[in-house]
Amino acid sequence: MVNRDTGQLIAGDVQSAYSFWKRLKGLMFVKSLPDDLAMHIAPCSSIHTFFMKSRIDILYLNDKYEIVGMEENLASGKIGKRFSKVRSVVELPAGKIKTSAVNVGQAVDFVRREHEEVI
Repeated sequence: MVNRDTGQLIAGDVQSAYSFWKRLKGLMFVKSLPDDLAMHIAPCSSIHTFFMKSRIDILYLNDKYEIVGMEENLASGKIGKRFSKVRSVVELPAGKIKTSAVNVGQAVDFVRREHEEVI
């Protein structure tokens, strides 16, 4: 996943959660989050961190993959904020928003490695 505006790599390992069960589970019960991991959940307009073992950062995306909202360092057992026009979310390890310098109004692209499908 890259920042469309800057070309900066945000996450190299993007997991998808597009079925009901995968969206429901998300990153629950994952013991630790590698710095390069992200989970794209769609369709999805809000998140929770119940049963999560790690704090996370969240990017809230519209239908053009533009960032319409962000949350940083969300602890376990919380409900995420609500933003209008959200169609999907990206869950990232805590601190990733700061280190990747993404901002509301920028957009992300999901690119593929050889032999992978584009999201």
